[in-house]
Amino acid sequence: MHVRNDRTDESLLVDFSPDFRQQFLREGVPLPDAGIVTHVHFDHLDGLGNCFRLFDELTVHAADETNPVTGESVAGTVASDYAYLDQLTIQSQTPHEPFETCGFEVTLLPVDHPPLLCYGLVIEDPETGAKLSITGDTSYDVPEASREALADPDLLLADGIVPAELCVHHPKGGAHHDEHGVPRTFGTKHMTREGALAMAEDLDASETRLVHVAHYYPADEAFAEPLAWDGERYELS
Repeated sequence: MHVRNDRTDESLLVDFSPDFRQQFLREGVPLPDAGIVTHVHFDHLDGLGNCFRLFDELTVHAADETNPVTGESVAGTVASDYAYLDQLTIQSQTPHEPFETCGFEVTLLPVDHPPLLCYGLVIEDPETGAKLSITGDTSYDVPEASREALADPDLLLADGIVPAELCVHHPKGGAHHDEHGVPRTFGTKHMTREGALAMAEDLDASETRLVHVAHYYPADEAFAEPLAWDGERYELS
């Protein structure tokens, strides 16, 4: 996600997908002045390898909590895996503690994406009060303290990987069923579409777009509201 601050003429990139360079060329948006990595899965991290040809310097923010599975924090993994990139400065951040970057106030928030630690985030403009909440990759089982911080956004970007009906095809099925038996989590790692929409209702989001959607959506639902697509732009004020 590319978040531009028109007030300061800066932009922030949330996660570095493997093809982010091509996306930036295609969409004609400015390169980021800073970045954030939410977790260390390939599809959120591997684009950092492009940085040597794009930046003279770039600060990348990531959480400082140690993951017992890896023995490192997200910040530590990024720093060690990309130590060969002199352009990068890795800035460790403590979840639930706001920090400033690109004129925004940003807070990393633990979510639920086993077995790795993963974070959603809130990006707020201290001048206008505009609030963007991003769930990150997560099941519906987001901790209460994180839900409270994510609540009441002007725009929510929520992980909604597949329709709930497709949980029958997952080896672990679905989880976090609602009162009608509809799974809000696909397997253990991602929300279903229905789970993401329930999360949006829980958080009282003014507007919601579903992201991290898989190609398993039926063709006639692939562009249905509120699924997002590459290149969408929103203005928050």
